[in-house]
Amino acid sequence: MVPGIECGRGRRAGGVAGVAVVALLGIGLLTGVTTVLFGFGGGFVAVPVVVWADSALGADAIRVATATSAVVMVVNAAFATAVTPRRVLAGLRGGGPLLVLLGVGAAAGALAARHAPAGLIRWAFVAYVALTVVDLLLRPGFLRPRAPAEVAAGAPRPLPAVVGAPVGAVAAFLGVGGSVMTVPAMRRAGHTMRVATALANPLTLAIALPAAAVFLGGSEDLARGHAHLTLVGLVDLRAAGALLLGALPVIAVLRRRPPHIPDRLYAWTYVALLAAVAVAMVL
Repeated sequence: MVPGIECGRGRRAGGVAGVAVVALLGIGLLTGVTTVLFGFGGGFVAVPVVVWADSALGADAIRVATATSAVVMVVNAAFATAVTPRRVLAGLRGGGPLLVLLGVGAAAGALAARHAPAGLIRWAFVAYVALTVVDLLLRPGFLRPRAPAEVAAGAPRPLPAVVGAPVGAVAAFLGVGGSVMTVPAMRRAGHTMRVATALANPLTLAIALPAAAVFLGGSEDLARGHAHLTLVGLVDLRAAGALLLGALPVIAVLRRRPPHIPDRLYAWTYVALLAAVAVAMVL
């Protein structure tokens, strides 16, 4: 992650300029990698660095980071989905109700995030990611996939539509993206890491699109006294642009030439990345 991230402390005015732009471009490269390899679409990887870049906003930086993350996820997840082979996307066939409920939940979660105390969002983000790491380490089915005989006969099980609303709401409220919830669920349903992370992108898109619309709408006065910020609603457009400038070329390259990673190593890397982000938000 970015050295010296201090999420709760102010810093000299300057916002997304100079070293912050370089940091955002670098994290953009990382979000491109995580979009392709882990289905994150930006999500929680982008949140800590936007909090740091906009720390002049004080406690409100987390709300701006959550909103900016949603916009980044829309573009990254849409691009990644568009270049995913149709045979892989077929794993979501019949998933229309799930996608609709993800979107409904995301709109509700984004509305809640606009009005929730900033400290609540930050610490809920840390707690959720930390609990997810513990769950992945201790509960069978992610790092230690079930034997073939234990998996339901036939194709891996689809995600039930009923989980759509709560997953969408929590993902949009925290800015973590849908993949933090859906990849473990699909993994335990019998998918390989490669397929689970690829399918996470269209699910993330279903969450990020309505969330971004909510965050972009309305007016905010957060930029008052911070002329270096370019806010539309709660979204920092300059931060989003820098992140996307770094991410999109990486997505294009890795989708054409995806690296071959052993499934078990793939799963451990996913957990390690979650843990690193949780630590970055605490420091």
